[in-house]
Amino acid sequence: MDLVGERWALLVMRELMLGPKRFSDIRADLPGISANVLTQRLEGLEEAGIVTRQRLDPPASGQVYALTEWGHQARPIMGAMGRWATRSPGHDPGRHFSAVSLMLSFQAMNQPALSKEVTAVIAFRLGRENYFARLAECMVDVRRGAAPDADLTFTGAPAAIAAAVYGGVPLAELEREGTLRIEGDRALAERFVTLFPLPPKATKPAQ
Repeated sequence: MDLVGERWALLVMRELMLGPKRFSDIRADLPGISANVLTQRLEGLEEAGIVTRQRLDPPASGQVYALTEWGHQARPIMGAMGRWATRSPGHDPGRHFSAVSLMLSFQAMNQPALSKEVTAVIAFRLGRENYFARLAECMVDVRRGAAPDADLTFTGAPAAIAAAVYGGVPLAELEREGTLRIEGDRALAERFVTLFPLPPKATKPAQ
């Protein structure tokens, strides 16, 4: 907690788990964080050896922040914390999802008993970024980038996909609303959204 216990620190790390990001993109994906606080957290994580700054190669310009090799080793810890947190009585799957948090949630909430017979590549066009999930041998591997060999593509805001996966909203309803577009294997889409059921909520002690 001495290393990552400051408010927003773990969320900043989460946003870098699938690749480097510009300062402006990190801030855009963390609603509520101020530029000053984000600067402080990045500086603190850099000082601790968790985050590093990189210069973009031409023709791009500017600077991005990335996790160090050691920083990336926190990924399974975040997955375990995410699974634990979904049991909170106050957990609301309808709240904000960044693109990275959505993709990492698929890895964290994967249940091998449900995904063991699914072998597929699923692409996600989430606003300004593309991601894909490769399902095979009971595993879910998520990465940033395009997937030209995708069997299925979801296009929409992360919140719309989360509504289908974690909120039980029918895909057809989201399509009618215009918040989600599905291309490719329709049966796979219907199955995919059932692979990550939330655990039962923890019970609060009687007052």
